[in-house]
Amino acid sequence: MSASSRDPCRVWRKLAQMNRLANHRLHGACALLSAEEYAAPRVGFFPSIRATLNHILLVDRFYINALEGNRLDRAALGDARGLVTLEALVAAQGACDARLLAFVGGLTPEGLARIVSVDRGERQQLDRADDLLSHLFQHQTHHRGQVHAMLSSTAIAPPQLDEFIVGDDAVARAADMAALGWSETDLMR
Repeated sequence: MSASSRDPCRVWRKLAQMNRLANHRLHGACALLSAEEYAAPRVGFFPSIRATLNHILLVDRFYINALEGNRLDRAALGDARGLVTLEALVAAQGACDARLLAFVGGLTPEGLARIVSVDRGERQQLDRADDLLSHLFQHQTHHRGQVHAMLSSTAIAPPQLDEFIVGDDAVARAADMAALGWSETDLMR
């Protein structure tokens, strides 16, 4: 068994990479919508594609901030709620995804078990880092799925969002990997 296959932090790095790739692909599909279609009312937990993507960013910022050991940043959360253009959202989400990649890139087994204080303003939530990461990745996947479904009511075909991890998916992810400046070696460590 190789050292990388015994690395308990590897799965979190892979999930953060998959998250970045899925966001890139989903944002690319959304870029084909007009500004009106992007903001149009739709059936979903949040009332539009724009509102759903803003929510993903808001929650990402909230938990990544806590995982990095920072206090509640109300201004960053407020900003995430009000991003009107897809271009602004893509830039902000890309920066947030980079923070998550950096965080998981520095994880250790001890860091996964670390208790994180999540500043909720009026109270502190205490959870293990790996539990917060599990929640964060599930949250992202859940709401990207909702955007995917909302795209079904437009002329834009919803993109495939699960061709990112296994070796057989290399051809399907090649364009996304190239756009992000990643190699297969980057993904497979």
